[in-house]
Amino acid sequence: MKPPLFAYRDPGSVDEAATLLAEFGSEASVLAGGQSLIPLLNLRLARPEALIDINRLSELERIEVSDEAVRLGALTRVRSVERSNEVAEALPVLAEAVRHIAHPQIRTRTTMGGNVAHADPSSELPGVLAACEGRVELLSTRGTRWVPWSEFFISVFTTSREPDELLTRIEFPRNPQWTFRFRELARRSGDYPLAGVCLGLRMDGEVIQEARVSVIAVADRPLRIPELEQVLVGGRLSDASLRKDVHATAQNSVPAIDDTHASSSYRRNLVGTLLSDTLSNWSVAA
Repeated sequence: MKPPLFAYRDPGSVDEAATLLAEFGSEASVLAGGQSLIPLLNLRLARPEALIDINRLSELERIEVSDEAVRLGALTRVRSVERSNEVAEALPVLAEAVRHIAHPQIRTRTTMGGNVAHADPSSELPGVLAACEGRVELLSTRGTRWVPWSEFFISVFTTSREPDELLTRIEFPRNPQWTFRFRELARRSGDYPLAGVCLGLRMDGEVIQEARVSVIAVADRPLRIPELEQVLVGGRLSDASLRKDVHATAQNSVPAIDDTHASSSYRRNLVGTLLSDTLSNWSVAA
């Protein structure tokens, strides 16, 4: 199928892109990598009045690593993050998670900003953003604002971005006291996961002082699971009963959905298994 008719705009600066978004508002779609948008256009599921192509905005294609955070421009390709030694050293979990996104050919084109802005509940990046307490930068002719992940993701393909705003940067905070791991299970390599987890721990020796648990592909958006975080605090990695408690807690605390790919009970069980395996192999992975 061919896409519907639309006006094509090719801004040469971020300010020009913001002006176009202010002009067209909700009638505009932003084209970055196009891995999700182009199929929607061809299927006539998206019918924008204007398509704003931001691929000339080179200032949005950058990787910034500091002691405080890893900040990625919205046009940074996933493959660039996957291959970045700076990212791998600064935030290994991010380099680990992006390797699960689709296939290498798709990662070469997919942008970090487009992936996050699309808000697919099965996407890996929002899960890492949730565990790291990350945020996104939104720009419009009215100015810029930073929005924490918990306020940005609303539901399936729905965020708090206003129609005249452009996602320009993604921030993943760094904290040397925390270590993060990412795990997911898909039927085939490159498929959307049936469930995924990002686990962060702050340790004192072998005792867990604080924990963060985010899950993807189980609900309408990435979620943190406080019940799982609470059961981990005070536990020891070597304690087999902790892994059993985690698995049991996942059965009761994860608000999983049913769909054609898996039942809610299967997804809850899978979250528990992924977390238990991650804990079991924590020292090996470190």
